Amino acid sequence: MSTATPPRPGPPSAPATAPGPAPSRSRLAFDWRVRFAALAVIWGFSFLLIKVGTHGFAPFQVTFGRLLFGTAVLAVAMAVKRERLPRGRRTWAHLTVAAFLLNALPFSLFAYAELTIPSTLAGICNATSPLWGMALSLVALSEDRPTRRRVAGLGIGFLGVLTVLGAWQGFSGLDFTGTAMALLASLSYPVGWIYVRRTLAGSSSSHLALTGAQLLVATLQLALITPLFTTLPTSFPALPLLSVFVLGALGTGLAILLQYGVVAEVGPTTGTMVTYFIPVIATAAGVTLLDEELTWNTPVGALIILAGAALTQSRARKPADGRPKSADGRSKPAGSRPKPAAGQPTSAGGQSTPAVDRPKSAAGQP
Repeated sequence: MSTATPPRPGPPSAPATAPGPAPSRSRLAFDWRVRFAALAVIWGFSFLLIKVGTHGFAPFQVTFGRLLFGTAVLAVAMAVKRERLPRGRRTWAHLTVAAFLLNALPFSLFAYAELTIPSTLAGICNATSPLWGMALSLVALSEDRPTRRRVAGLGIGFLGVLTVLGAWQGFSGLDFTGTAMALLASLSYPVGWIYVRRTLAGSSSSHLALTGAQLLVATLQLALITPLFTTLPTSFPALPLLSVFVLGALGTGLAILLQYGVVAEVGPTTGTMVTYFIPVIATAAGVTLLDEELTWNTPVGALIILAGAALTQSRARKPADGRPKSADGRSKPAGSRPKPAAGQPTSAGGQSTPAVDRPKSAAGQP
């Protein structure tokens, strides 16, 4: 989500209250930076939690538990804010597709991928989502015109992918199936963003209501799929169970609420920067806590991927007259606003859809 729902004005007869002391700038800066850091740590550790969860449960069970606990957190938040679920068959039909593309499919693919690949590699593969989004937007979104900088970022990013995978070694020692699943999961996110951007723009429901409904539908999807491919667990080992609970309650539920606050307070441009910290934290967690092996090409390739992803999300500088330039290099009219890059959320006053313009999708985080 790009923003939280703005508060509704109270009734005219509501008594006025004396305004309290305004918080200082340093206090506000400290608050959002703490939440930003917490969000980066929570999402960075998600891949470690998935890995530990699969030590005790099947991948579909890990995903189902994650969605169940995450939905419970958002249900509480919706109850506190007195939010209602969206209405309309068409809205729920689109949310069903979005839930599959942004939650059920990528969450399950990452869980299956980490059966055979380290959590560090899964976290780095997740960082390729902006690259996939850039590539898809050139085909699916006519308003997203390519620039030299963004195309260069796309090429640099995929060069980083080849570096991580050790292409010059013939991909030796690499589990192809697990890596392909992780990359496919990362591809699923921008496909979901583009779908929601095309179908749910202009919905009257709040961001929180749409995300809560989306997670609820994804939970129901896993509730139907999981029994077909797994059997009931014979035991519930403490550490994997705790990992699944934390993955859902914190990594899926609380993280969405934190993201609301950060993006609403400092804007989507700063809010999306959390994406670039996730693979760093995922790598550090996997190496230090799970003793996963780390070769030189993994961190080097990750840095190249992040550099390319940053270029794909960059925008052209404003000319001297202060007006943004169009794709052909000429200044646009003063009243025009640049459109966001694929997967890039817009501001509170300029979002095109309540469910897609958000980093990694509020309900589609790693």
